[in-house]
Amino acid sequence: MKLDSKAVAALTSLPNGKDDHIEWCDDLSGFGLRLRRSGDRVRRTWVAQYRIHGRTRRLKIGAVEKVAPDEARKAARKALAEVELGGDPQAQRAERRLKASHTLISVIGDYLAEAKLRLRPSSYRNVRLYLEDRAYFGPLHNVGITEVTLADVAARLGAIKRTNGSTTAARARETLSAVYTWAAGEGLLGKHPVNPVAWTNKPAIRAPRDRVLSDSELAAVWRACKDDDDGRVIKLLILTGQRRAEVGGIRWSEIDLDKGTWSLPANRTKNQRQHVLPLPPLALSIIESISPRSDRDCVFGERTDKGFTRWWQLKVALDAQLGDQVQPWRVHDLRRSLATKLGDLGIAPHVIEAILNHISGHKRGIGGVYNRSLYFNDMRSALALWSDHVRTLVEGGERKVVNFRQPAADTV
Repeated sequence: MKLDSKAVAALTSLPNGKDDHIEWCDDLSGFGLRLRRSGDRVRRTWVAQYRIHGRTRRLKIGAVEKVAPDEARKAARKALAEVELGGDPQAQRAERRLKASHTLISVIGDYLAEAKLRLRPSSYRNVRLYLEDRAYFGPLHNVGITEVTLADVAARLGAIKRTNGSTTAARARETLSAVYTWAAGEGLLGKHPVNPVAWTNKPAIRAPRDRVLSDSELAAVWRACKDDDDGRVIKLLILTGQRRAEVGGIRWSEIDLDKGTWSLPANRTKNQRQHVLPLPPLALSIIESISPRSDRDCVFGERTDKGFTRWWQLKVALDAQLGDQVQPWRVHDLRRSLATKLGDLGIAPHVIEAILNHISGHKRGIGGVYNRSLYFNDMRSALALWSDHVRTLVEGGERKVVNFRQPAADTV
C-alpha cells in the first residue's frame, strides 16, 4: 500500500498471531511502517531498510505520533539515496551514538585506570590533577571526546597559561595529548582518529631555576618576617629546606618535641617516602612558640585539614616589606638556597640529599638498594650548623657550631 496519512490512520492493529509486522510502501522500496506489540499497546515506527555488504540493515526514522508520513518519506528517501552512493546510514548513526556516549571525562576515567598501573604514584597524582581538576580542562569534560575541537583545547591552554604559567600549561597539554593517543589505540576516536591537541601551539617551558639567595638576602627575608603564621612558615622553610606544601601542612602529630624530630608521612611527600627530619634549635623554638588548638591537628592555617594556604598573599606582603633588599625570588628558592649553602659549608652531597628527601646520586639504582642508611646523625649536625649560620647572619657575632669535617682553614 501507499503509506499516506489515510493508510497510516487505518494501520492500528497487528495481523492475527503476530507481535511484529512491517507494512511496506509500494512506491518507495525499503520504506515501511513497523508495528510492534508492547504490553497492551501497538507501537508504530517509520523505518528504512536496505542491504549493504551482503547484510540487511534497518534504520529507525521515528514514531508515527512524532513524524508525519511526508516527513518520514523524505527521511527514508534521503537515507536510501545515501546507500546508493555507497554510504551506510545505520552504521553512521551507531557511530555517532557511540561517540556521544564517550565524553572526555568518561574516557579520562578509563585512561587513569590504565595509567595507575604503570605510573609512579607522584606522576599519577600530577596526571590525575591535570585531567580531573576542573581548573584545567573542566569546561570540556562533558563534551564528546571526538567533538572537542582544536580551538576548544587552545582556549583552555590559554586560560591555564594565564592562571598557572607556561610550564603548567605545557604539562597539561602533554597529558591531554596522551589521553587522545591512548583513546585512538582503543578505537574510541572512530575510523579516522584525530588528536585536536597535536596542532595547538606548545607553551614555552621555562628553564630550570638556579636562583640562590645571598646571605644578606636571606637575612633580609628573615628580618622581614613578623611573629605570625606567615613569618613562622617562611622561617621554617629557611631552616629546614622542605617543600612549601610540607611545611605549610605540618601537623602536631608529626612532631616529637622531646626527640626534636619531624616525621613526614609518605602521603605528604612528593616521592611517597616517609621522611624523618631532625629539627634544628631555631626551628624547634619557632614550633614551641605556637599554642596547639584542641580542634585541629594542623600547626598553621585556619582550615581544619588544609594547613597554611595563603602563599600568594604572604609573598605579596613580604615583597612589599623587603622593597629592593632582595632581587626577584620565589618561595621555592629558599629550598635551593639551603642546599647550595650547606654545600658551601662543607656538608657532603649525600647528607644534603637526605635532608631534602631526594632519591638521586648515590641512593639511585643499585646503590640505594644496598645502602639503606638515613644519615640521621649527619642530618642533625648539618641542620644545627645551618641553624647557627642563619642565626649569625641575622644577629651577627660568631658561629657557635662548627663543621669539623671541613679543613680548619675554611672554618669561620
